Amino acid sequence: MGTEGHDFRVIAGRYRLRARIGRGGMGIVWRAEDEVLGRLVAVKEIVQDDSAPDGDARLRRERTFREARAVAQLHHPHIIVVHDVVEQDERPYIVMELIDGGSLADRIAADGPLTPEEAARIGADLLSALSTAHDAGVLHRDIKPANVLVEAGTDRAVLTDFGIARVAGATTLTETGSFVGSPEYTAPERMSGLRSGPAADLWSLGALLCTALSGESPFRRDSLGGILHAVVSDEIRPPAEAEPLLPVVRGLLERDPERRLGAADAERMLRAYLETGRTPAPPGTP
Repeated sequence: MGTEGHDFRVIAGRYRLRARIGRGGMGIVWRAEDEVLGRLVAVKEIVQDDSAPDGDARLRRERTFREARAVAQLHHPHIIVVHDVVEQDERPYIVMELIDGGSLADRIAADGPLTPEEAARIGADLLSALSTAHDAGVLHRDIKPANVLVEAGTDRAVLTDFGIARVAGATTLTETGSFVGSPEYTAPERMSGLRSGPAADLWSLGALLCTALSGESPFRRDSLGGILHAVVSDEIRPPAEAEPLLPVVRGLLERDPERRLGAADAERMLRAYLETGRTPAPPGTP
């Protein structure tokens, strides 16, 4: 479990874990100090299920290293920076850029929905980040407010937790029959068990924009079955608060991935709103 000292563990001989700052589906995130370079970092500790078979633990380690490789190849101001990945006592740790500030979900819970201007800025920045990831063959597959960090002081939005990301051409370790992702933000083609691509991330961003503007996902229901029906079959009703950005929201929440609004066009439309106060129609609209 690392070297003990001053009541804090030291991982891989250099990363001293100082305080737990978050927990997700794959593990615990720590504020830590890199004692070699003298800087603060975030360390994601992958917590293993001790009751799981050895093969499952191996798959989790492989997934972790794949996550690190996927994100490490991406260079964008709105994507988390991965500094290192280490393994100790057969447990993997991902060392990342430390973002001071909570998640977008935390911000909405504490302060309420965003203004259209704030939502448009964050949406445009995340679309730019997704374009970079998709161009590199990386799908995020779990875009939601909890996986967007908002930096204190700058309000920079940073996309994090590519924990179930899939790299094009890599073995899809997480597609083993169990559901992967957050149902309220999951595209209908994935909910239906169909092959999905970059367009599925864009649907998720459309749902995220609705949550940012209104405080909750338009697909929130009391059960998984209800969410599934809402995503796949029910009439899609964006919240009234989405009206200023409605052409983007409706374009991203198009059920047919072939007709769904693309990242570049959606980003352009949101930046036009920020400049003019009006959201233009999607390209090709009469």
